[in-house]
Parts: sequence; C-alpha cells; structure tokens
Amino acid sequence: MATLVGGIAVSHTPTIGFALDANKQDDPAWAPIFATFEPVKRWLREQRPDVIVYVYNDHVTSFFFDHYSAFALGIGGEYHVADEGGGVRDLPPVAGNPQFARHLGMSLCADEFDMAFFQDKPLDHGFFSPMSALLDHDETGWPTTVVPLQVGVLQFPIPTARRCYKLGQALRRAIDSYPDDLRVVVMATGGLSHQVHGERAGFNNVPWDHQFMEAITHDPEALAQMTHAELAAQGGLEGAEVIMWLIMRGALAGSVKPVHSGYYLPSMTGIGTLVLENTAKPLPGAANARQRAHIAQQLDGAGALEGTYPFDLAASVKAYRLNKYLHAMIGEAHRRAFLEDPEATFEAAGLSEEERDLVRRRDWRGLIHYGVIFFMLEKLGAVVGVSNLHIYAAMRGETLDDFLQTRNTKVLYSVTGKTAEAAAWSNAPAQP
Repeated sequence: MATLVGGIAVSHTPTIGFALDANKQDDPAWAPIFATFEPVKRWLREQRPDVIVYVYNDHVTSFFFDHYSAFALGIGGEYHVADEGGGVRDLPPVAGNPQFARHLGMSLCADEFDMAFFQDKPLDHGFFSPMSALLDHDETGWPTTVVPLQVGVLQFPIPTARRCYKLGQALRRAIDSYPDDLRVVVMATGGLSHQVHGERAGFNNVPWDHQFMEAITHDPEALAQMTHAELAAQGGLEGAEVIMWLIMRGALAGSVKPVHSGYYLPSMTGIGTLVLENTAKPLPGAANARQRAHIAQQLDGAGALEGTYPFDLAASVKAYRLNKYLHAMIGEAHRRAFLEDPEATFEAAGLSEEERDLVRRRDWRGLIHYGVIFFMLEKLGAVVGVSNLHIYAAMRGETLDDFLQTRNTKVLYSVTGKTAEAAAWSNAPAQP
C-alpha cells in the first residue's frame, strides 16, 4: 500500500531557478532563498520518496487558452523543461509514473472530479524552478518520479479554495488505496503574496504571508472559506494561486507535524517553504478496498463485451506515439509526406517496427487492439482513400459487401473533405 509521508509547500517564482543557474547561492541578496530551501532539501533526502505528486500552475507556456482546464493530471512517462521565451534551462527531463498517475486519475474521476489528462507537454518554472533547487540531480536525471497536477488559476473562473481542499482530500483516498508499496510526497507550489500586473504590480503583504502559512498548517478549513477576491485583497491577484497549497493540505491528516517553515521576500514575491509530516495511521477495515471497487465500478463488465476495447489511460499512454502520428494527418504537409514517403515519416515520428507494420498493412483491427482510438483510423482512412464502412467491415472480419448487408442502407462515407475521390472506394479492399 502507498504511504503518504508528508507534504511540502513552496513558492515557484522564476527567481529561484535564475539564482541557482547563475550560481548566486552565496550572494547576500540571494543566499536567504537557499537557506530556507535547505531544510526542505534535507527532508527530501531523508524521506526518499518514490514519487512526488507535484501541484503547480503553468504560466501560459504549455497550456494556452485554446483549451484551459481547471485540473490537468500528467500521466506520461517523462517531462522535459519548457522554453519560456529565452531558451531551455540546462536540466534533465524528469521521469513520470504512469501506473500511479493512472490510479490517481481514475480515483479522482470516480470521486467526481472531472480531470483533464496530459502527456508530452514540457513543464515551465512553476515546476522546475523549485524542483531544481530542492532535489539533487545531474545529467542522468532525478532521484524520484513525479505526477504533475496542473491547476488552471490564470483565467477566471478558477477552482475555489474549497474545491482545491476537497481535491486534496480525494487525492488522499486515491493515494491510500494504491495497492503497491510507494513512498509518496505531495508538493504544492505558488505564492506567496505578489501581483505582477497593473498599477498594483509589486504588491506584497508580509504579515498576511505569515498568517497564511500558520493557517494552512493549523486551520486550513478557515482558508477554504475564502473567496478569490479576499485572497487577492490580502496577497495580490496572482498571489491567490495559494489555493493550490490547499490541495496539499487536504491530502494530509487533520493534525500534522510541522517540520520546517521559512520565508524570504527578495523582490516581487514572498518566497515561503513549508514541510508538514503526515500523522495519519492506516485504519483497520476495508476502506481502501472499497475505494478500489468504487474506482472500478463504471467500467466493471465492459471487458466482457465481445470486441469492445475502452480507450482508457493505459491505452492512451501505451499508444500515444502512434495516435499522435495518425492525428497529424489533419495537417496537409504531414499527409503529403506520408503519401510520398511513408517510411521517412515513420522514422521521423520514432515509430516502433510493430507500429510501422500496423500502418503499412492498414491492419484496422490490429490498430484498435494496439491502443489506437478509432477516430485516428478514420483519419488515416480518409488519407488513403478508404471509407469508414471498409474499416468497420475489416474490424468485424467481413468483406465490405457482407458488412453492408447488415446495414439499412448501402452507403459509403468518411471524414474526407474530397468527396470527389469517393468513386474509388468501391475498389478499396476492407483488409480484415
């Protein structure tokens, strides 16, 4: 069973990463940052977590407003450093933990948190600024794995403080019910008081920062009642991102053991650090087994449906590269390159030999079994001149004529925008 050993809260201002990269650890202006980070770094060395659930917000780097979610959970196997406009920091990618992330995501959805999920997105200073200062690392990597949880706090409406606290409580149920032995730390970032826009830019409130850190430790319920406007009045509008600390606090026991608290205001942002050890003991009974059953309830029995393969998080991770390759068929340049030299496009995408073979043979049923979602198949079909009906027939192992006999009308169609090319469909084999 997974063990939640404690929680960390820390500011994520780019100041931290900048000072580290510039070797400012001994500079009088910057040294207090690293002094307050050192006890956190030491605690992480002692605790040796197998995975950190890392709560942060992206700064419109990898998550833009064309699709902006309240809560997005990383389920991928690796996360690189994002370029925020001035080049990429010289840091290695950090390993994800897809199996644990999958369990967390399924548990949170079962508890009615409608999560978004992401892979293949680089992480910006909200993640790597404190991470690089708190964990030992070299060119070979990091001493732990991570499950990033991105919270959309920049475009209102954003999650309430109460919702974040409840998410933390649901996260605790998810962690506790994970059946394998893992040492888990929940780390929340953001804050403290700051505002970076408008005539109020440069606002800080040191007394509030200290009061907030005391309350998050001993009275999180009071903080969960605060509105965004109340948090902004006390800590600046951007400082209202401290609602993310409530996710960490909600995951811990009601009573915690404070290990470290530190604070320093060098320039624009109050930099706080906090370490709380979890005091909760495993309770007797079947609560964790009930949670696992609760997680499985919605798809219970789906596996017994003949020829039915729910596209779940496991399939999404396994077949991500191939789904991404096929999704690129929506771009004319990729379509043209594929039709002219498919092998070159396979190589550029890094497809495995198994994946290449599935595409070469137009093995529609095999693609589904591998983990490709159907809607990538119809995109490929549109490119190579195969109708949806040919694909359906192939998945059933039937000829097109036999399959059409089971339909009320004998029509062919696809998602192609070139309907004039449909005349060739009748000659295309179904290739079951």
